[in-house]
Amino acid sequence: MDARLDYFASPTAGKALKHLMSAGKALKESSLPAATQELVALRVSQINGCAVCVDMHTKDAAAGGETSVRLNLVAAWREATVFTEAERAALELAEDGTRVADAAGGVGDEVWARAAAHYDDEQLTALVLLISFMNTANRLNIITRQPAGDYEPGRFH
Repeated sequence: MDARLDYFASPTAGKALKHLMSAGKALKESSLPAATQELVALRVSQINGCAVCVDMHTKDAAAGGETSVRLNLVAAWREATVFTEAERAALELAEDGTRVADAAGGVGDEVWARAAAHYDDEQLTALVLLISFMNTANRLNIITRQPAGDYEPGRFH
């Protein structure tokens, strides 16, 4: 399968994506734990069906030391016992923040309170920005049918 657009060949994409990637770098450097960032990025990408992002975040997480058991259970995190309460709260916020069109009330107060119980304001800010960032990246890749499978860990870091 070939991508509909080559973002790397487009001057417009180059200008815009430079800023988007800069935002992504700032999130990576935040105090939100790296493992949590990868789990959230993976879960958002699974929900949206973004194969290239699932490929990327699975491989980056594994390269960072994440176990295959945890990576394989992200899609079923509610029933899995391998995630901390903080990670579960982040995954719940990621799901509700991604599925805003499916939930009339958006992110509920209880979901927010569970996340706020585990993360300080700076980490919550990074978490919300990461969820939004991943939804943007997913849409960019899905609309243009970016192919998955050949990502090399760390390519964009």
